[in-house]
Amino acid sequence: MRNQPDPAAVGTLLRHVLELLDGDVAAVYEEQGMAEYRPRFSPVVRALVAQGPLSVRDLAEAIGVTHSAASQTAAQMARAGLVTHTPDPLDARRRLVALTAQARSLLPRIVAEWEASAAAMAELDTELSMPLGELLAEVAQAVGRRPFRERVAAARRNA
Repeated sequence: MRNQPDPAAVGTLLRHVLELLDGDVAAVYEEQGMAEYRPRFSPVVRALVAQGPLSVRDLAEAIGVTHSAASQTAAQMARAGLVTHTPDPLDARRRLVALTAQARSLLPRIVAEWEASAAAMAELDTELSMPLGELLAEVAQAVGRRPFRERVAAARRNA
């Protein structure tokens, strides 16, 4: 059995779980001949398919990440030839992120992998005390209500 992070080191444990899950999904993409495609691209692809071209700000909101994270992902996707950045015809200060023909040609494989990953996650959830996605959403909401830094500061005051 592989070494496991200390359960008290929650950040390390979260990164470890993400590496395990994303690493295996990335390996599936590589086996399918899509070595440049990353698991983190799928939410962007899904948002652009559903809503059409979006500004980075709108994309960040659509997929629930920071502007910086959306910008970095869109830049990686542009380097892989999956999206373009073009001026917004309604506001020249904004640039729109849009799928390329190459990305659209990969959609059947991306959708199939997304569905298989969702099914695999549902199967994994049966082994857990509660669905992982629900737990992580609950954590995000709790930290949104009261940031972790405030909790750390309170713990230091109470120590």
